[in-house]
Amino acid sequence: MKNEPPLILAGDLGGTNFRVAIFRGAQEMERVDSAKFRSADHSSIEEMVHLFLKGIPVEAPLMAAAFGVPGPNVGGMVKASNLGWNIEIKALPKLLGIPHVSVLNDLESTAYGLSALQESDLATLQVGSGSTVGNQCVIAPGTGLGEAGLFWDGFRHTAWACEGGHADFAPTDELQHDLLTYLRREYGRVSFERVVSGMGIANIYRFLRDTGRGVEKEEIAESMKREDAAAVIDRHAADGSSSLCQMAMDLFVQALGAECSNMALKTMATGGVFLGGGIPPKIIDLLRRPLFLESFLNKGRLRPLLETMPIKVVLNDETALLGAAKSAFRILENRGVVSQAP
Repeated sequence: MKNEPPLILAGDLGGTNFRVAIFRGAQEMERVDSAKFRSADHSSIEEMVHLFLKGIPVEAPLMAAAFGVPGPNVGGMVKASNLGWNIEIKALPKLLGIPHVSVLNDLESTAYGLSALQESDLATLQVGSGSTVGNQCVIAPGTGLGEAGLFWDGFRHTAWACEGGHADFAPTDELQHDLLTYLRREYGRVSFERVVSGMGIANIYRFLRDTGRGVEKEEIAESMKREDAAAVIDRHAADGSSSLCQMAMDLFVQALGAECSNMALKTMATGGVFLGGGIPPKIIDLLRRPLFLESFLNKGRLRPLLETMPIKVVLNDETALLGAAKSAFRILENRGVVSQAP
């Protein structure tokens, strides 16, 4: 058995889609088959897995499975954010017919997926020292704000999940202080997710509009009734048709830079800071401007340390799926089924 390339199942559960794939091989992963399902059309992970496996000729049994899921693992139970599913981890091996099954936080899965990426899957914002040796961290603004770290043990990285996106928002100037005061009236407590996310872009825009810092165009207000507000704001900022949208995106980028360096310092991420999620790949041009990097580096006497940290945007939208596959192979490594990857 140890000489045969194992087959594993990997899945990435999102509020919109569930990506699932079979991979072969522990060190050089070969994709055997894959599919994508609409999450809302189904009631559980096992339902979609069974649909995926039905009719697929698999020459050997699946040895392990791992799934990235948005939501914390508390006592072996994960409640999938945006879906309301309760996933009992210990029940999955029997439900799926796979001996070893793990469930990871989706950002933990993304973190593991970094090691499977090519240079073409990344866009560099700061070269830094150029070394990946050392701890790393992932910050992923999308629908919400996900964060994770990777501990460097001297040989390889091990990912860990956190809920850092829900930590308290910390203003860095008077404008952001006013933003915090504005959002407190609506939310009470204000987390970074209320500012550095898709909802955050919309919140920033409303703040600037409602406090008289910009004038809203009627056509933009109408567009936001039909489309995702963050996408509308970014579009009108990019084409220069709205100074209010431009101000909103600038403030968003500034807050994102500050939170990236917060996470970088807390994890001592000398091996790299990675921006995942759905938003960063769409605003690469904004992130390449001085505002993001200046906000990232604006940590007083810690600036020289932050200047050594590589900063990269993750462009591959299957990173979490690849990370789930990496995690499944680690299960087999830990059980001696396959040799440990370098």
